[in-house]
Amino acid sequence: MLNLILFGPPGAGKGTQAKKIAEEFKLMHVSTGDILRAEIAAETPLGLQVKAIMGRGELVSDEILIEILRSVIEKSKGVKGFIFDGFPRTIPQAEALDKMLTQEWQNISAVISLEVGEEELVRRLLNRAHELGRADDTEAVIRNRLMVYDKHTSPLLDFYKVKGLLKEIQGTGGVDAIFGDLCRVIREVS
Repeated sequence: MLNLILFGPPGAGKGTQAKKIAEEFKLMHVSTGDILRAEIAAETPLGLQVKAIMGRGELVSDEILIEILRSVIEKSKGVKGFIFDGFPRTIPQAEALDKMLTQEWQNISAVISLEVGEEELVRRLLNRAHELGRADDTEAVIRNRLMVYDKHTSPLLDFYKVKGLLKEIQGTGGVDAIFGDLCRVIREVS
């Protein structure tokens, strides 16, 4: 099985590229952001809880995300593999994912990090907020999300580098050029 983690800060293009990768390699795209936004839209108890957390630009707890992912993996028997987009975001989440996959006789094939500078990320996210009418994505919230990412998530780069799984890709330029770079890396590990 091919199991990939697409890694990068908010605004790096993970969602766009993950969808293209899922289609190209016939993988199940697992986006915690999409799952959480669906819960918010449905106004479920989890959605209301998550809405307040995300509205402050903070990360949803490890426990909530791990349970969501456990459910997704258990319901997805027979898929060719996964591309995880937005998970894991912390070392405990990464360890939980490894454990979940090991129980299914699987492992992570590669972790691909999209590298994009902070000012470009802020520009992209402000544009997206304007285009999608996301009033909650103010510059202050965006910068807080990037700070939270750096503090809690970037240590995963070292975690996966030590395991020999980390591949870094420049996340600026055209969508198709970035996708081509991603495909080359994925074919090397599959």
